[in-house]
Amino acid sequence: MQAPTDTKPRWERRKDARPQELLASALELFVDRGFAATRLEDVARAAGVSKGTLYLYFENKQELFKAVVRETIVQTIGQAESDAAAAEGMSSCELLRQMLRRWWTQVGATKAAGLTKLMMAESGNFPELAQFYNEEVIERGSALLTGILERGVARGEFRPVDPVMMTNVLIAPVMTLMMWKHSFFPCETHDTIDADAFMDTFLGLVQQGLAPQKNP
Repeated sequence: MQAPTDTKPRWERRKDARPQELLASALELFVDRGFAATRLEDVARAAGVSKGTLYLYFENKQELFKAVVRETIVQTIGQAESDAAAAEGMSSCELLRQMLRRWWTQVGATKAAGLTKLMMAESGNFPELAQFYNEEVIERGSALLTGILERGVARGEFRPVDPVMMTNVLIAPVMTLMMWKHSFFPCETHDTIDADAFMDTFLGLVQQGLAPQKNP
């Protein structure tokens, strides 16, 4: 049997792909130049369309940035939330390990990690974007980890800890690794940090640190 083919005219297939092409181009430019220095005409040019075409999909630069964050980081958080809710039979330790590893592989080790660096550098100048990023990324991501920690403590799988404080403790090393990757790694000529080895070491420490204390 012959495989089905896309019967749409080439121009129509191209039109369907434009939002994704614009988002991909915007991600590259936002990360490389920052929010303030990125111009919509440059995003359109990189995507191979006119600036007018860009406005058919995104009202302004702020909405384009939000769409990029939702397409990359927020989508990852949403899938992680669904998977965590369905992981009733998984140990809390393994679930936490998977969530932290997923964050690194799907966000931290990708171009999307540069969006976090961008927000840290420019959020003071763009309070609306800072509020958006806090609500859709920071609060949701933190709530996911806090919920797993609460679950583990309640089940006796983790030692008693303050889940909110421990969430911050878990986030900080991964954020540091992300900043190193996008701030220093491109300039280093020797002794480059092995990010995967860093994550393995970090996750091992987390497992040991959260393990319930054994009765003497």
